[in-house]
Amino acid sequence: MEFDLRPKKLDVYIVSKFITTFFVALLLIIGIVIIFDVSEKIDNFVEKEAPLRAIIFDYYVNFVPYFMNMFSPLFVFITVIFFTSKMASDTEIVAILSCGVSFHRMMVPYIFSATLIALFSLTLNLFVIPDSNKERIAFETKYVKDKTKNVGRNVHYQISPGEFAFAESFSSWNNTAYRFTLERIEDNKLISKITAETAVYDTTRNVWRLKKYFIRDYNEDLTDNIRSGKQLDTTLALSVNDFYWNPESVETYNYFELNELIELQKMRGDANVKYSLIQKNNRFALPFSAFILTIMGVALSSKKRRGGIGWNIGAGIALAFTYILFMKFSEMFVYTDTLSPALALWLPNIVFTFIAIVLYRLAPK
Repeated sequence: MEFDLRPKKLDVYIVSKFITTFFVALLLIIGIVIIFDVSEKIDNFVEKEAPLRAIIFDYYVNFVPYFMNMFSPLFVFITVIFFTSKMASDTEIVAILSCGVSFHRMMVPYIFSATLIALFSLTLNLFVIPDSNKERIAFETKYVKDKTKNVGRNVHYQISPGEFAFAESFSSWNNTAYRFTLERIEDNKLISKITAETAVYDTTRNVWRLKKYFIRDYNEDLTDNIRSGKQLDTTLALSVNDFYWNPESVETYNYFELNELIELQKMRGDANVKYSLIQKNNRFALPFSAFILTIMGVALSSKKRRGGIGWNIGAGIALAFTYILFMKFSEMFVYTDTLSPALALWLPNIVFTFIAIVLYRLAPK
């Protein structure tokens, strides 16, 4: 069926209601969340003497876009449910359809609004939020709680192609790796091996100081040369930060930096690459949900019901929370190696797309 896509007063009316209600709902909920967050963290702020300026500008100003994007699917769904139910209750939708506007044509301004919100969310995800997260996470680390943790004992990394580093343990107190080993492999053959009792990172010169080291070079005739000494300074593609892991630090990488991090983690065989892949796929899957939840919202709330809009809002909130929980639960499929990160993070969208199609076909025409 063909219909006129040129903008009409109806389009402007629905788009303005959609966008205005969406941002008003965001502001109201954000205000409430900030109040609860302050009450929860006030003891940390006072105990660690956090400056008021830092609390406002370093934390809460950067907290707002992070929170907006995290719960944007919920806000989109509630927005559509609320103002569409109000239109149905006031018999506006009946009047629109009675004037010869098809249900499909009425969906055009909804999809247009969802596109604007999806692009807004995608821009926040890829470029804006990573920068704001740097200041927010730095503030939380300093004044709330440091979530950085040691990656554990027996750290094994491929720090560059064919070059492998191993440390039995690492001490943050003196930036020292114990029982350190560095191996170089070419064509599946061990070329050289360096072992050291300790490897201390010199922050002033950015070099590793190997103490009580042994160097063994392997020759093609199966002989080897052994050298040893008390101390040796060397540069490695390895830093102190590689011995620590803060899950939230991945949130500070923009799209291009995140891709570089993923490639580095894959090359190193770093198990934390799963979390990075989850972040990458989630940044695209979340904005796409605006289209699915918009269609579902219109399909559920476009019919006038007895008792007002309460049932529509209740059903909408239930479905929205189900979607958000599904998004979080699907991450477990990645950690258990059940599904690939791309499929696991897009699975909620795939399932809810079919639900949206069914609801749309059942919607009043």
